[in-house]
Amino acid sequence: MADPSSYRPKPGQIPDSPGVYRFRDEHRRVIYVGKAKSLRQRLANYFQDLAGLHPRTRTMVTTAASVEWTVVATEVEALQLEYSWIKEYDPRFNVKYRDDKSYPYLAVTLNEQFPRVQVMRGAKKKGVRYFGPYGHAWAIRETVDLMLRVFPVRTCSAGVFKNAARTGRPCLLGYIGKCSAPCVGRITPEEHRELADDFCDFMAGRTGTYIRRLEKDMMAAAEEMEYERAARLRDDVEALKRAMEKSAVVLADATDADLIAVAEDELEAAVQIFHVRGGRVRGQRGWVTDKVEAVDTAGLVEHALQQLYGEETGDSVPKEVLVPALPEDPESVSQWLAGRRGSQVSLRIPQRGDKKDLMVTVQRNAQQALGLHKTKRASDLTTRSRALEEISEALGLDTAPLRIECFDISHLQGDDVVASMVVFEDGLVRKSEYRRFQIKGFEGQDDVRSMHEVIGRRFRRYLQEKERTGEWEEAPAPADTVADPGAGAVPGVPARDADPFDNEPREDDGRPKRFAYPPQLVVVDGGQPQVAAAKRALDELGIDDIAVCGLAKRLEEVWLPDDDDPVVLPRSSEGLYLLQRVRDEAHRFAITYQRAKRAKRIRSSPLDAVVGLGETRKQALIKHFGSVKKLKQATIDEICEVPGIGRRTAESVAVALASTTPAAPAVNTATGEIIEEDDGGSAP
Repeated sequence: MADPSSYRPKPGQIPDSPGVYRFRDEHRRVIYVGKAKSLRQRLANYFQDLAGLHPRTRTMVTTAASVEWTVVATEVEALQLEYSWIKEYDPRFNVKYRDDKSYPYLAVTLNEQFPRVQVMRGAKKKGVRYFGPYGHAWAIRETVDLMLRVFPVRTCSAGVFKNAARTGRPCLLGYIGKCSAPCVGRITPEEHRELADDFCDFMAGRTGTYIRRLEKDMMAAAEEMEYERAARLRDDVEALKRAMEKSAVVLADATDADLIAVAEDELEAAVQIFHVRGGRVRGQRGWVTDKVEAVDTAGLVEHALQQLYGEETGDSVPKEVLVPALPEDPESVSQWLAGRRGSQVSLRIPQRGDKKDLMVTVQRNAQQALGLHKTKRASDLTTRSRALEEISEALGLDTAPLRIECFDISHLQGDDVVASMVVFEDGLVRKSEYRRFQIKGFEGQDDVRSMHEVIGRRFRRYLQEKERTGEWEEAPAPADTVADPGAGAVPGVPARDADPFDNEPREDDGRPKRFAYPPQLVVVDGGQPQVAAAKRALDELGIDDIAVCGLAKRLEEVWLPDDDDPVVLPRSSEGLYLLQRVRDEAHRFAITYQRAKRAKRIRSSPLDAVVGLGETRKQALIKHFGSVKKLKQATIDEICEVPGIGRRTAESVAVALASTTPAAPAVNTATGEIIEEDDGGSAP
């Protein structure tokens, strides 16, 4: 690990002008490429105190052994040079998007004497017109099959074409009218190229004019009583309309735009692009990348633009590019895009209307792509095994943690404080073992104290089960230990009220469904304070064979008990990825429970306190009297008039409503009058 001060440039040596810089390691390999408006200001950020750097940046500067730069005239030139160097050196610390598949394009080989329509993948070739990309090759073939009726362009390979020219007999497509058969001279090269140009114009979105022209020719043929020709033109129009239906109309007819959306978490990001031409979605593609450098959404967008348009020119760069966040220097990026296209390019964030609605769809696709990528990654057995091994090595465990339990605290400004426990076994979720907690030991907001309570309650039950089943030999109980009702005293467990889990549902053999099995690793959502609280709870119970760690969300640092410095796992580590999934699942489970609990409290009614009064009879009471307020004013005899309500139930209702504290009256601040409100909407 190198000390950045050993290769830091001397003061005044770095120019204060736009440029591109490269960090190299000890083997002279380029590990990072960046650009800046001011090289002096940007590079100074890398040579500050290591403790103030982002973990990813800290790893990069300690891996590097030297830095060099190149001065350019403008920021646009810096953008172009940065892209060229990233493509040339493939630096390990730069964001590099990788296609989640090799997308097929519909290609027209205009560089040949007789242009050919075909499916193409891979690098683009000069002189070939591309449309797409498409999600599947069969989608291209279906579209081409419909359009060949109107535009009978050659689709055969060079070998088939030469063989037909040699024998003087066209292929099957030539006989059925889906090829103009230039191989046997049925059409001249000029006429065939005109067909290919019309095909390209139609695919480029200029559809309305061509269809209207065919319809006009069809009507003229019908008026001249050339019914066979009119019928053929009618079928041509229907074929083109069916081909157009393959891509949905989403924007105005003249709109040519690319919409880019980003879904990201702390470790990875997914990008989705919708290509809209002539108001229709003509193609879609997506990338996934590891966030190996400290980059925000704007930076991810800029990298995506470089990847998408770095080698494109002309109409391949649309008139409009819609993004979720603008790059750091949007003017320079817009100029760079305009230079690639040869005309002005609008780079902006959609604010309203159809374009914003379509951006929501693109964003949803990006979220799904990221989720699918994570699911595929998590389901791989080899990957899970490597993740468990990395966790074991990083935390100094004797064995891989085959069972991991993670705890998280959730509340809303100190109200409805709850906790969650999620379980991963062999790197996979075990939802049947999940558990929810209500914090009962105190009121208010204190995440550390809440974590201590939850860990203590969970493992107190574990010790009770070990003793009950005879798996743990009982030792003399200390003086401050009492028997928990229904469970027996547990050595080392301080005296306390009945455990809230004594009503835990049990299996046929008497064992509880949960809490019977200990984890090898306890993960808490938080840093040093939460980890210390969890460890203290285990120590109080005499448990010393379960490892504890915490994952702090801000920098994804792993904290261990009694350590002043965190364990920093590599950003590409499968172990860190698994810990993050465990932590995020615990957070999701906790916040879902907290929201449900809060919603239930908001919907609560004084009638909930009446034992034996179900929802049907509650609704009958409210419907009969109109509101809880009017029900509260009713006599017992009047309540008995409600169908299904007996005298005993009516008395219980009256007692429950009489015991409720009336709310403070509302006051009209303008007049000082008390407002009499009818709470007819307060149904349970």
